[in-house]
Amino acid sequence: MVGNLNILLRLTIWFLLTADFSIANILIGLAVAFLLPRGIPRPSNIKQWLHVLGEVIVAIPQAYKEAIEIMIFPHNHEVVTVDRAKRQQTPSLLFLDIFLITFTPKTIVQRYREQGWYEVHRVTRRPNP
Repeated sequence: MVGNLNILLRLTIWFLLTADFSIANILIGLAVAFLLPRGIPRPSNIKQWLHVLGEVIVAIPQAYKEAIEIMIFPHNHEVVTVDRAKRQQTPSLLFLDIFLITFTPKTIVQRYREQGWYEVHRVTRRPNP
């Protein structure tokens, strides 16, 4: 089950990166998903995967909203925050969490600390004095 979810995760990321659903791209995406090396499997909870799937569904419209905000309003203030990572994640779920943070235009993960923290660079509107 987890192996299938990893293939689905890799294929989803492929489609998010390429935005191309042609037959050739689907075949290339499947080849990439199967050929990428697999790490040591760790048990993951289907509840965690469903929660992350919900976050993916929310992140896509949020990315469009943030892109429009950046085009309309100037975002020239930068902040680096330290956010706590979710506990007990498999490497695949950890990667997806970092990918989702970086997927939105206003944020990017600069570093993951082994203690369970992300350093996140955010672009914001300058607060009014």
